[in-house]
Amino acid sequence: MDSSVVTVVGPLPALHVPDGFLNAPVSAATAMIAAAAVLVALRKARGELDERTAPLAGLTAAFVFAVQMLNFPVGVGTSGHLMGGTLAAVLVGPWTAVLVLTVVLTVQALVFADGGLTALGTNILLLGIVTVLVGWLVTRMLQRMLPQRPTSVVPASFVGAWLSVVAAAGVFVVLYLLGGAVQLPLGALLGSMLGWHALIGLGEGVITAAVVAAVVASRPDLVYAVRGLRPALQLRDADGVLHPASPQDAVAAPAPHQRSSTRLVAVGAALALLLAGVVSFVASGNPDGLEYVAGQQGFLGSARDHLFGQQPLADYGEVGSIPVGLAGLLGVIVTALVGWLVFRWYARRRPEPVNDDVNASV
Repeated sequence: MDSSVVTVVGPLPALHVPDGFLNAPVSAATAMIAAAAVLVALRKARGELDERTAPLAGLTAAFVFAVQMLNFPVGVGTSGHLMGGTLAAVLVGPWTAVLVLTVVLTVQALVFADGGLTALGTNILLLGIVTVLVGWLVTRMLQRMLPQRPTSVVPASFVGAWLSVVAAAGVFVVLYLLGGAVQLPLGALLGSMLGWHALIGLGEGVITAAVVAAVVASRPDLVYAVRGLRPALQLRDADGVLHPASPQDAVAAPAPHQRSSTRLVAVGAALALLLAGVVSFVASGNPDGLEYVAGQQGFLGSARDHLFGQQPLADYGEVGSIPVGLAGLLGVIVTALVGWLVFRWYARRRPEPVNDDVNASV
């Protein structure tokens, strides 16, 4: 395939490890780590969700699924796309973000044969735990260093998202050295993985910051990372001129009205459907960073066929000659439905009120 051509075929998985790249012991170990993390997240996420934010969590899962279909060119002959760990953590909280990515990755593996079944634990570890953990911690650290206002989360999330991609690539290198199918020199594999994913991370950072900026501008009260923070208060004088409010006025100002999230969810759902159903037709057909490195380093051939690789929706409809846009629409709907059911149920079983203190999270 000509690496310079943008095709209409389904997207290639970005850092989704297929069956066969890692041996059974390492795959089993990552599965146990992932299972333990998901169990902890199932308990902790109840403190992040309520009736208003549960729909946003389901929407976040659907949006991440949609944007993961949109491979963008990176350098010459390779591509990348959003992983979504930092974005989900900033919007709905780190524990809920682990569940969001777990839902997305499970739907991708079971319905679209994207990411190996024996490697599902590995993919949850890389994309659903490492990216969330690194992205969230970096974003929170930078938030504390920046002015304490909601908009500061935008540049902080850019850096957090970029570093989360680089960190996930580094963890894959460690896993591959422990149980990879082919023995490789550390320097070559590490340099190639980190180099390409540092570029991919820039795209991740731009997309993350853009989405966070849009949500903060419209509904900052729904963004987990800025709970407890308010926009700078301004007062209008008799001539209609705005002036910064005094500290006493700011303290006396009422908290933002807790409106329904229905409108934001509707707009976000429409955008996710548009991206998956229409924009996905022009996603880059170049190999993603992991696939490109695997080809360069000589271990791409160790990948095994997916157990569900012959079902019609495999490779986002390519196997069954289903238009990628239609497959994307089905994926968004399934992911949104599963996410909404899971998060709504957990919100209703929440044992105590949501803690709005931004410092109370991990």
